Amino acid sequence: MGYLDCFHVDAALLKSKKLFLFDMDGTINQEDVLIPGAKELLEEIQSVGSRFVFITNNSSKSVRDYIEKMRRLGISTNTDHFFTAGQATALYLREYHVDALIYCMGTHSFREELRSYGVRITEVPNAGAKVVVVGFDTELTSEKIRNTCEMLTEDVAYIATNPDLACPVSFGFIPDCGAICRMIACAVGKEPIFIGKPSRIMVDSVAEKFQIPLADIVVVGDRLYTDIATGLNAGVDTVCVLTGEATLDDIRDGDIRPTFTLNSVNDLYRALTV
Repeated sequence: MGYLDCFHVDAALLKSKKLFLFDMDGTINQEDVLIPGAKELLEEIQSVGSRFVFITNNSSKSVRDYIEKMRRLGISTNTDHFFTAGQATALYLREYHVDALIYCMGTHSFREELRSYGVRITEVPNAGAKVVVVGFDTELTSEKIRNTCEMLTEDVAYIATNPDLACPVSFGFIPDCGAICRMIACAVGKEPIFIGKPSRIMVDSVAEKFQIPLADIVVVGDRLYTDIATGLNAGVDTVCVLTGEATLDDIRDGDIRPTFTLNSVNDLYRALTV
């Protein structure tokens, strides 16, 4: 018998996984602090020849920003270690809105990420944009909100990076992209198409890139309706950690059930090394 999870389920199956897809905020780190055991876990995964990739819905940072952030936290990564909702949104725009001018409400890093994929971006309302994109904007201002609401009174496509309502931070939570979109909906009565988790596109994209079967993949995260739902939608095993949004009561009483439930990534490390 292997390591038992919070519901006394044997987690020995996790030792056979070849690709670990991690959420970041509330799972691996809380803002600029690593969750205990995270570094050891990532090192263990690589030491046995498996891979890890961060699939984060946080579009406020570019992949370049994330590589630098992880370096500051003592973890060496490269572009192969990330697939973000920002990247998924860029790919969606390239496929379904080819050469369209995009009005973007998001951080400077998010706008630059989109531009790096060849997406044409404007921050000016009424400049001829036919698509509005909203990201998790940690640089949000009342002027940006007003301009976005003005744009949404026009006949435009409306896309958002992710449906998360709250982002875990050191003191608790702050409004995420989903909450920003709800605020906008209260004013203009429009809802976006959400691109990031829980869509399975992030799992499928990474699995295809590294040619790893779905049976050898596990999604690890702290949020049921995005992280764990992504794994369920993709047909892969899941681990919910209790260092972010989800609680044992949420899992026990809810409809979204992870394969395994662990207190933190430190317990996942222990499950892999027991």
